Amino acid sequence: MENSQPYRIKTISEFHRLLNLPKPEHPLISVIEIKPFEHVPVGLPGNIVNGFYSIALKRGFKAPVKFKYGQQVYDFDEGVLSFMSPGQISAFNPQKYSSPQQSGWMLLIHPDFLWHTALTKTIKRYAFFDYSVNEALFLSDKEESVLNQIVGNISQEYHNNLDTFSHDIIISQLESLLNYSERFYQRQFMTRRITNHQLLEDLNDQLITYFDDVDRMQTGLPSVKYLAEQLHVSPDYLSGLLKTLTGLTTQQHIHEKLIERAKQQLSTTNLSVSEIAYQLGFEHSQSFSKLFKTKTNQSPLSFRKAFN
Repeated sequence: MENSQPYRIKTISEFHRLLNLPKPEHPLISVIEIKPFEHVPVGLPGNIVNGFYSIALKRGFKAPVKFKYGQQVYDFDEGVLSFMSPGQISAFNPQKYSSPQQSGWMLLIHPDFLWHTALTKTIKRYAFFDYSVNEALFLSDKEESVLNQIVGNISQEYHNNLDTFSHDIIISQLESLLNYSERFYQRQFMTRRITNHQLLEDLNDQLITYFDDVDRMQTGLPSVKYLAEQLHVSPDYLSGLLKTLTGLTTQQHIHEKLIERAKQQLSTTNLSVSEIAYQLGFEHSQSFSKLFKTKTNQSPLSFRKAFN
């Protein structure tokens, strides 16, 4: 039976102790090889909330080894990179298994390590820290090699005798790791065309269904969060994907579909602008007219007159 309350791990040293790993060489940053996990004791806390950032590359895992992130469970059977920020809930429940193919690493970074650096603020702009596991980064061999080299440099740097340059060097390596990861995510958006285009089709289907439901529309426009939940992805991932595929964010995409529906109503019905605005979830027709003009450079009435 899982614990009802998550187990909170505040420090990297505590994480090492929990997994029966050697004491970390540095209290605020650690690179952990995946292989020692086969010696992890059974009976770990069901849900865990870490107080630090975690970036993990996992390859060659066999069932029943699973990693739970939020409400998603992922079977690691190929090289994937996942990201977690402090305060997110996860669960790692290893069971006895043996596979010589197991490999990978975990990079743990405590927020205190980022103090007095630009990364303290900029790390929050990397949206992939809020992605779900089913949105993890699938790496090519070449991409994996690039990241392995960076993580190897980080590990080597803090294992050496630390000096006044060590911290800055590690920070620059972290920035490179995050920037490469962002580049590789953009590549993933472009190359996984079938999956991504299916997601776009599913989004359009969700919007059509929503706009066809008069009762639902009276409660307002669909939110980005609502659509992401229906598609089983995170809001940031959905917006990032749409931005790459269409040049629009999710909110902009919602507005585009809304304007399409409004044009249809204006050109094929005798409903007043106020009635159309109400059907489309606007409390005030002025808000609808303002959005319509912003998107089309025409007022709703001017657009309608073009069809008369």
